[in-house]
Amino acid sequence: MTDESYDVVVIGAGPAGYIAAIRAAQNGLRTACIDHWRNRDGSHAFGGTCLNAGCIPSKALLESSELYYRAREEFKVHGIGFEGLKLDLKAMQERKNQVVRTMTGGIAQLFKANRIEGLAGTGRLLKSGQVGYTDPQGKQRTLAARAVILATGSTPVELKSAPFDGERIVDSWGALDFDRVPKRLGVIGAGVIGLELGSVWARLGSEVILVEALPAFLPMADAQVAKEALRQFQKLGLKIELASKLTAVDRKKTGLTLHYEKTPGGEITCDVDRLIVAVGRRPSVGNLLEEGSGVECDERGFIRVDDSCRTKRKDVYAIGDVVRGPMLAHKGEEEGVMVADLIAGKNAEMNYDVIPSVIYTAPEIAWVGRNEEELKKAGVPCRAGTFPFSANGRARALEAASGFVKILAHQTTDEILGVHIVGPMASELIAEAVLAMEFRASAEDIALTIHAHPTLSEAVHEAALAVDGRALNAINRARG
Repeated sequence: MTDESYDVVVIGAGPAGYIAAIRAAQNGLRTACIDHWRNRDGSHAFGGTCLNAGCIPSKALLESSELYYRAREEFKVHGIGFEGLKLDLKAMQERKNQVVRTMTGGIAQLFKANRIEGLAGTGRLLKSGQVGYTDPQGKQRTLAARAVILATGSTPVELKSAPFDGERIVDSWGALDFDRVPKRLGVIGAGVIGLELGSVWARLGSEVILVEALPAFLPMADAQVAKEALRQFQKLGLKIELASKLTAVDRKKTGLTLHYEKTPGGEITCDVDRLIVAVGRRPSVGNLLEEGSGVECDERGFIRVDDSCRTKRKDVYAIGDVVRGPMLAHKGEEEGVMVADLIAGKNAEMNYDVIPSVIYTAPEIAWVGRNEEELKKAGVPCRAGTFPFSANGRARALEAASGFVKILAHQTTDEILGVHIVGPMASELIAEAVLAMEFRASAEDIALTIHAHPTLSEAVHEAALAVDGRALNAINRARG
């Protein structure tokens, strides 16, 4: 017997879940959204890892730390001088926390405005197809729903050689809450999270070493972009050890000693004050599925779904980090919109070929579509056009002239197959490329589009021209 009935029950209120709930409500469906998140002080908040302990707080600290770094290293180039530059980490952290409170509070307001019942606590899909809900006081009740959306996100992977202790060995959330700048900071994993967190503390004064097991730097990015990014990060002072596997961590009274095997090179040790473990995330499906629920997980723990995010069980969907594909908030959001529309009986689909990826370092890195190595491996003939920010007037004025834009277009049809950017505001510039690829535009389409001057976006325009060897403000570097 059920206590309440809904058209849709969403389990999880991260970007995938709360967006799915809002779209379902917009479609006129009676909706409830369950989320278990608890902050350090025990208070409940919607938004999941992204808003509370990931995307939003990390970007707040990235912005603050970049301003501090620029004030210390760059302002003098602009003719700005001052004495007594001081880092107030407590104020910086409070600003970050205020940004988070504003954003998570905004979700609560959106739920209220859309008449969504936001429920603090845990949800579980029962074998009956209903949802078992447990509130913070431990009281249980059963919710009936015409459709259920599973959106419980992901959790950090923990290493046996470096288990989290919440103090000296921390995950990505803990790395955002340091109350002092570590003199020496170790980071295990030189992927997106490791680079962003390492950049924050390096800008604020830490000596940072990143230990990465893979032999190649950012293998998911275009090789030319990764090479330039590595050069820029090393200039910042990040020490990046590739082909290096952590084997043990010795805890001492005043710090930690890391032991790692480097290929070639053998065993290496180094001392750090704190260690961030950022080796990836795994789907959070712990107590989500009652045995016999009919929903299956693969060998890596991801819930099995089809292209429309339907599970094996009728009227049960799964979205975001708990399913296949990149663990990106915007990917989960769009899956949430698609699923909510499908439940409402509308036509809906998602183009997984044009999901942008971004690394919010300085310089920023962003890409969409396939990279040159992938196209060559697939035997797809293409031409490449690149344009350096060093030849872009706005980038020069910003004192941010490192990096470039690279556009890959089909050799015959000229359709854009991939766009890769390393440089200033790459996260914003990539949107034009995503839109162009969504409409299956050609490089010529961008080349014929007027871009305002002087802007960073002109670098995208020039890279499109360079595909045909017609860049106007740099030596042409078309290849194909």
